[in-house]
Amino acid sequence: MKPIIAIPLGDPAGIGPEITVKSVASLEVAAKARCVVVGDAKVVRRAIELTGVDLKLQIISKPAEAVWEGGVLNLIDLDNVDMERFHFGEISAMCGQAAYDYIERTITLAMNREVDAVATTPIHKEALRAADIPYIGHTEIFGALTNTEDPLTMFEVRGMRVFFLSRHVSLRQACDMVTEERVTDYVRRCTEALRRLGAEEGTMAIAGLNPHSGEHGLFGDEEMRAIYPAVEKLQAEGYNVVGPIGADSVFHMALQGRFTSVLSLYHDQGHIATKTLDFERTIAITNGMPILRTSVDHGTAMDIAGKNIASEVSMAEAIMLAAKYAPNFVA
Repeated sequence: MKPIIAIPLGDPAGIGPEITVKSVASLEVAAKARCVVVGDAKVVRRAIELTGVDLKLQIISKPAEAVWEGGVLNLIDLDNVDMERFHFGEISAMCGQAAYDYIERTITLAMNREVDAVATTPIHKEALRAADIPYIGHTEIFGALTNTEDPLTMFEVRGMRVFFLSRHVSLRQACDMVTEERVTDYVRRCTEALRRLGAEEGTMAIAGLNPHSGEHGLFGDEEMRAIYPAVEKLQAEGYNVVGPIGADSVFHMALQGRFTSVLSLYHDQGHIATKTLDFERTIAITNGMPILRTSVDHGTAMDIAGKNIASEVSMAEAIMLAAKYAPNFVA
């Protein structure tokens, strides 16, 4: 049987509803996954009308009630959007709360093993804040609700996998976080994450922080002080890891198949490399949790929401990647 993938609708005022219904209607997605959407029926109906996709809405209370037929969108309706106050493209506390509610329900479904994985649509940080949600984004919500202290973010695009030593911190703070202890810990955890996904073979490369990895301390000592000692220690423990390798080369080498994965040392280092390669097909996977979660890696696009011009490619890829890894995921 194809894996069951839960899809929270995202911020209702963004492009989440549009790209969700388009993806569920995709024959390519239907061939690889069974989808259960968690959202608001009124918003979903409007998205179906807006996009013109040929879908019948099936309201269910749990995945076990789903109708697995072509042209059917199985929806768990939380009925939490007041359409008299709702407008596409408008940031609001109502939509921030709704988006959080959808995520919370899909996490519950995954933790209870009613679905095999979760593929998330975009949410808006300002809307979350307006709703007094105490988390800045998806990763933090998933970490808190699954009791995971520090989830690992991994991007995958065209077979290239990129992990991140730090995420949403300033560049100055990210540099300070490059320590021997943190690099060592992350390589161990990233290796375990790959194992859980069924990708055990191959070499992990650590990107350099400074130009040309600091040229042995000529301009920057982070590589000498933190990365080289971490790599030596990890290799002695049997880990197949190399580095530091200059960030201007390491991603290209990984794309050519020389490395199975790359540890990026800060947010934009890996984001630029992957998104420049293929923006729409760069998919985020949150590892290190008891459940599997994939996600589009773009925002709510409030400026085009409700206009039926948003591409569903990234959402479809996120669903199919969740379906790809779900059978290998060991809780």
